[in-house]
Amino acid sequence: MSSNAFSADIRPDPSLRRLVLVSSVALGCLGLGVIVTLDAGWLVRGIAGTLWLSTVGFECARLCRAWRNCRHVRVFPGGRVEMLGEDGEWSPGRLVGGGVLLGRLGWLRLRRDGGPVFAEPLRGDRRRHRDWRRLHVIWRHFGA
Repeated sequence: MSSNAFSADIRPDPSLRRLVLVSSVALGCLGLGVIVTLDAGWLVRGIAGTLWLSTVGFECARLCRAWRNCRHVRVFPGGRVEMLGEDGEWSPGRLVGGGVLLGRLGWLRLRRDGGPVFAEPLRGDRRRHRDWRRLHVIWRHFGA
């Protein structure tokens, strides 16, 4: 099998996406609670809280947009990826450093060509899923 034909087809896990999004919102609220209890004037706390909430909201919205446009990921050797968008079209992209791939869980950082970097939480089992095993092989070579 040639290296061009070798790829791993991975479907993102909606429950892991929800977990990441709920965690983001919960930690954003916790951060707001810390800002509100700072020993500073009400104006400083108000500005800091507003900036914090707008940043958290912007990042959550950006992540949801990226996820909505990534229904399926095909990973190739060398870090090249293709992502299936909501329009049914495959678009090119790249793996970005900083991701983690464990036996059953993964956190891939991806960049669609011309787009921002986003993270994709994944779940799989090397014993049962051929594509999860292939992803591990590709990942070893990508990290090297």
